[in-house]
Amino acid sequence: MLNNKSVLITGGTGSFGKKFTEIILNRYKNIKRLVIFSRDELKQFEMAQYYPEEKYPQVRFFIGDVRDANRFKRACEGIDIIIHAAALKQVPAAEYNPDEFIKTNIGGAQNIIDAALETNVETVVALSTDKAAAPINLYGATKLVSDKLFIAANNIKGSRNLKFSVVRYGNVMGSRGSVIPFFIDKAKKGVSLPLTHKDMTRFNISLEDGVEMVMWAIKNALGGEIFVPKIPSYKIETIAKAIAPNIKTVDVGIRPGEKLHEEMITESDSYNTIVFDKYYAILTSNADKEKYIKHYNAKEVEKGFKYNSGTNDEWETVESIRTKILKYVDPNFIPFK
Repeated sequence: MLNNKSVLITGGTGSFGKKFTEIILNRYKNIKRLVIFSRDELKQFEMAQYYPEEKYPQVRFFIGDVRDANRFKRACEGIDIIIHAAALKQVPAAEYNPDEFIKTNIGGAQNIIDAALETNVETVVALSTDKAAAPINLYGATKLVSDKLFIAANNIKGSRNLKFSVVRYGNVMGSRGSVIPFFIDKAKKGVSLPLTHKDMTRFNISLEDGVEMVMWAIKNALGGEIFVPKIPSYKIETIAKAIAPNIKTVDVGIRPGEKLHEEMITESDSYNTIVFDKYYAILTSNADKEKYIKHYNAKEVEKGFKYNSGTNDEWETVESIRTKILKYVDPNFIPFK
């Protein structure tokens, strides 16, 4: 699928970008070029130590910011596939610095679309978040706008064989800044674990499964879909018990802009949502739904359906969380006493 293709990933030095790079370089020996596009020179230098030019001549490191339209267009020369993983993501930071999030998450998305339309890019897959569904915080609102921009870009591609799609999923297990490494760090220090709310829930996905979903979208998307995976939920309290069952927790309250539960498909979305295999796909209201149903061997969800982390059918347990920490986060993990 990616052999003899040139791929660019924005935010390529982040958690997703590093895992994506690792997996595709192991899987595709004849990938033509892999461009790691990010704005942090130190992270690029550190990542380059794992992929030295003499061993990985197909890997290129390109310093730039998605806010800079000209620089990004230059990076897209000769690129076939764009994976857009760059974003400002911290919810509290977004509440206090909204203009910065708007510039990166919305302005940056439009720059990517414009560059794809003006070069020979064939496929764009943008990463989204559960917070983009019925957002109550600035971060989620910017990602909702970003999703809308990418989906609407299919309307202006003309006769070109270019497709834009979005993948939307929940908290990535073990990613930088996420709750599991945060709690592990607190437990190592022997201090209490801060719980925003004992009943708070989130969707859970591993970096590996996130990468596989993006790879699936590259291969199968028609364009114009927001893909949502069928994944389990967890309670924040369950994470604390899995990591440090005997360490005290303290209720610190829900932070500005946070929800008690997250949604990935709202009730309003249900009228345009289809389901198949491991995924849902949210379509536009004017999409040829029958075309998508036939392509994916899918069916429509029930009207009024919603996909909420608090009412999900599949749940993580203390044991399943520990198993996944060992598999995806730390192979030497032992619960703290």
